[in-house]
Parts: sequence; structure tokens; C-alpha cells
Amino acid sequence: MKKSLLSAVALTAVMALSSSAWADILIGVAGPITGPNAAFGAQLQKGAEQAAADINAAGGINGEKIVLTIGDDVSDPKQGISVANKFVADGVKYVVGHFNSGVTIPASEVYAENGILVITPSATNPTLTERGLWNTFRTCGRDDQQGAVAGGYLAANFKDAKIAVVHDKTPYGQGLADETKKSLNAAGVTEAMYEGINVGDKDFSALIAKMKDAGVTVVYYGGLHSEFGLIERQAADQGLKATFMSGDGIVSNELASIAGDAVDGTLMTFAPDPRKNPNAKELVEKFRAAGFEPEAYTLYSYAALQIVAAAANKLGSAADAQKVADEIKKSGPWTTAIGDIGYDAKGDITRPDYVLYTWKKGDDGKYTYFENAM
Repeated sequence: MKKSLLSAVALTAVMALSSSAWADILIGVAGPITGPNAAFGAQLQKGAEQAAADINAAGGINGEKIVLTIGDDVSDPKQGISVANKFVADGVKYVVGHFNSGVTIPASEVYAENGILVITPSATNPTLTERGLWNTFRTCGRDDQQGAVAGGYLAANFKDAKIAVVHDKTPYGQGLADETKKSLNAAGVTEAMYEGINVGDKDFSALIAKMKDAGVTVVYYGGLHSEFGLIERQAADQGLKATFMSGDGIVSNELASIAGDAVDGTLMTFAPDPRKNPNAKELVEKFRAAGFEPEAYTLYSYAALQIVAAAANKLGSAADAQKVADEIKKSGPWTTAIGDIGYDAKGDITRPDYVLYTWKKGDDGKYTYFENAM
């Protein structure tokens, strides 16, 4: 009798565990949670966490609860592969991330081979969606689109200036710099310099001296805020008077803490600030009430999870990520925190939009970025 009772209890426990596992949808969130780009990793993580909480509160995905698992790739491609393989082993079927194009591209191949859909809030290199993989999506635009805006602006406003194009040799940084250069050249403007630096470099004296010797008055940079801020600060210290411009890799208020007063007047391309979207007002206030400013990619990460959930709910199941991928492309546009988003066959958004920003002091006396009036 005792043996039968024990067996029944054990069976009930197994069924309960099985039911619990079935009732959870494990979704990975990947990015630089630590390291020099941790500010961006925090944006991806906080955005996804809030989205999961809100979606779960509204009933989850077809009644199933979203559970997140976080992968720290430290903006390193090799670590990104390790994170991807761990997600595979853990049974993840959907990934929000990664942050860097150079990490997202190789990791996405691991995901494609293992039935995992990946939707990045920030990886802009065109290669990500040009390979014909079924599983790659983004909620942001592409470098060729952003570079066209940056190059066009430079050609229109600095046609006679000596322009230096500098990049960090990464798929994102060099890709964006090359697209900007292509647009600039197509407009009849040839750069005075084209140089690459290394991620992690701290001393840019030689680069700055070379720019001074060449009479450079405009510097376009493809890369992230960590190196760009140092270049700006050191250029100011060494007497290089130039207008600096970069892309969405510097969209973090950390830039001002690195560059100091040298950030004043910096030009930047990014999408229209999603925090100003009227439909996101309550969500932005929720983030701020929790002590987190949802700048840059926070709402892009939130939107990524919204899209996955909406497509799976419409399909009626999240079990097959490839079917959900097909649904994302077929249905839509999807209502998100950053506006309505539709997708083409490649997994790119159909409403790419980049505008110009200028860094300057706000009413609180702190430097941040402001969208230029059209």
C-alpha cells in the first residue's frame, strides 16, 4: 500500500513538473551584460524583461508564461557562439539579441541550424539578413540606409571640408563607415582620410596628429561610444578643431561621461526617438518609475519580444519557431512600443527611418542628444 501511494505521489510530481515545463516558453536575451558596452546590454535586458512581464500579465503567449534566460556575450563573437550553444542546450527557441553585428551574425548561424528564431534590436549590418537564413529579424534599420542619410548630410553641409572617415574594423563600425563613404563619394565628395582603429584602443594621439597634418575639419566615425568618446576628448585636448559625427553605436548617455565637454555639437544618426511615441508614454513612465531611462535600444528590445509574442499568439502556438518566423513576415504590421512594424522576406523592417541628432546640454545642464528639427 505504501509502495503504491509513493508511486502515485511520484507520478503526480513528474506530471506537475512536466506541466510546468510545458507552460513556460524559454526565451534568450543576449548582449554585452558586462564589459565596455554593458550600457547597451542593460538596454536589451531591461527592455525584454519589461516586455516579458507585461506580456505575461496579459495572459502570456497562448496562455503560456515567458521565462527569460540571459546570455552575456561581452560584445565578443567567440563568447556569442558560446552563449548561442548554451541557449541551444537549454531548449531556447527564441532569442532577443545580440547587440553587435559582429556577434549576431555568427550566432545566428548556430540558431538557424537549431530551429531558433533571433530578433535583434540593434545589429544593423546588412549581411545579417542578406544570407537568406529563415530565422533572422531586426527591429532596427540597416547600415546602408543609415549611411545614406549620414553621407548625404555630410555632402550637403560639408562639401568643401576635409573629411576623415574612421572606423573600428568591426562588421558594424567598418560597415557603417563604408556605407557613409559610399554615399559621400556618390555625391561627388572624396574623403581626405580613411583610417581604422582597434576596439579597446585608449591612445589616439597618432591618429589625431595625422588628422591635424591633413587639415581635417570633419570626422565621421563608425563604431561604438567607448572609443569614440576617447577620440573626441583627446582631439579637443590636442587642439584638433573639428565637427564629429557618428551613428547609432554612440546612442548612450555614457558617451558624455567619456568625452566630457568635447561631446558638445556632435552629430549622430538614429531612428526617431521612440520615447516620444505617444503610444509608448505609459511604458516610458513605467521604466522611469523603476529608475531606468529607456533610451536607445530599450524599447527596440521590448518591441522584439512583442512581435514574437504577437505572431505566436496569432499562429496559435510557439512550438515551431520557423512557423512563427513565417507568420512574422506574412502577417503584420505588428503594433509595438516603437510603432507599427512590418517585415520583408529577408527579415528587415519595411519602414526604415533615420534622422539627425545633435549632442548638447539639456535643461538639467547634462549633455544628451536632441533630434534636429526637420
